[in-house]
Order: sequence, then C-alpha cells, then structure tokens
Amino acid sequence: MTEPMRPAAARPARVAAPPTSVALVLALLTACVAQPSTTPTPSPPPTASPTQQPTVEGSAPPSASPTATPEPPLSLDLPTERDRHRVTVEVVPEVPADGDGRIVVTVTNQSGSRVDELVLRWPSQLGETLYLAPFEPSQQRIADGGPPLWQEWTKWVLGPGERGEPAGTISLGWGPLLAGGTLTIPILVTRRTPGPVAFDLQLLAGEAILTLDGGGPAEVRVSVP
Repeated sequence: MTEPMRPAAARPARVAAPPTSVALVLALLTACVAQPSTTPTPSPPPTASPTQQPTVEGSAPPSASPTATPEPPLSLDLPTERDRHRVTVEVVPEVPADGDGRIVVTVTNQSGSRVDELVLRWPSQLGETLYLAPFEPSQQRIADGGPPLWQEWTKWVLGPGERGEPAGTISLGWGPLLAGGTLTIPILVTRRTPGPVAFDLQLLAGEAILTLDGGGPAEVRVSVP
C-alpha cells in the first residue's frame, strides 16, 4: 500500500544583510589591514647646545719696572763735575773697636799738573758714629804760650757751604797737591757708638771729583771695624 506523501520540511528563510552594513564592515576591515599598527619611536631628548663660555683675554702682567739699587747707608751723591787729574788713594783706618784713633789718607797725583786744592768729603751723618776732625780741639791752641795756630788744612765746612759744598756733607780742604806729589792726611777719629761702620769718602779738586788711576771717580768706601 502506498504511503501518503509527507510535505517537505520548511527551510528557514535567509535574511539578506542590508547592503549598507556590509559596506561598513568591509571598510573597517580594509582600514585595519591597510594601516598596520606601528610602535612609536621615542624621540631623543633635546640636546642642550653647549653654552659658549666668554673668552677672557688674560692681560699680561705689567712688566716690572727696573728698581734702582738702593744706596748703602752713609753714601754720597757724585758731583756733576769731573776733574781729569788722576790720583791713587790709600785709606788706612787705625781705630780700635772700642776707642778713638785716626784714619790716614794717602793721595798721590799721577798727573803732570797740580791740583789747586785737594778736598776730602764724607757724609755729615757719620758724626753720629765716628766724629772726624783735622785736629783735636784743645784750649792750649788759643791759650798764651800754646802752640801756634798754624794749620795744614785750608777749610773744614759743614755743608751747605759758600763755595758749593752740598748739604749733608763735611768737606776738609788740604791745600794744593803738586804734580807727582803725595799728601798724607791724618784725620782724627772720636768714636761715639761701638760697632763697625762703613762710609763713602770722596776726593775732589775744589767741587769737581778727581779721577782714579783706573778711570773711575775718586770715591772709596771706607770700613772701620
């Protein structure tokens, strides 16, 4: 017997997506594929440009001006005038360290003409230590029956003097010095303070300093122990 035919099962109806939604999904997928995600590279920190240090031009130290060598104590300034008579000089101190004595100056004229007036000069400040004199003061020189007042020296001047003797000096004139002649001049010394002392002694013709046999000015440094 033939079975009756069953009606076919009903299939669910396919719902078609709206065309607008499909286009939107496709656009999103395309954007994700076309733009791959990139990891952002960190930018390097800004490099600080080095600050230019101001150039300081070092000024050269001022050149030290030459300093004049200080003169030793009891010195004398050289006279501006020079006498061309040449002389040799010897100075011998005969002064004990604790007492009085004398300084003997021997001068020889090496020139062919005479020196009209030989003058010895030393600083007057020397008198604070050693007092120099051409003779020893004594009442007998003026007393009745005393020695005659004749003297070898021609002047004994504490400067400034009337003939150009500078201040701060003592000048002892000793008369003329003949050509080729020698004068031996004893100067008496009274010690006022103990200890050694050195001083300048100049030899002049009037106010012009004489010339030593070696060519220099006639000035010697005298040392008394």
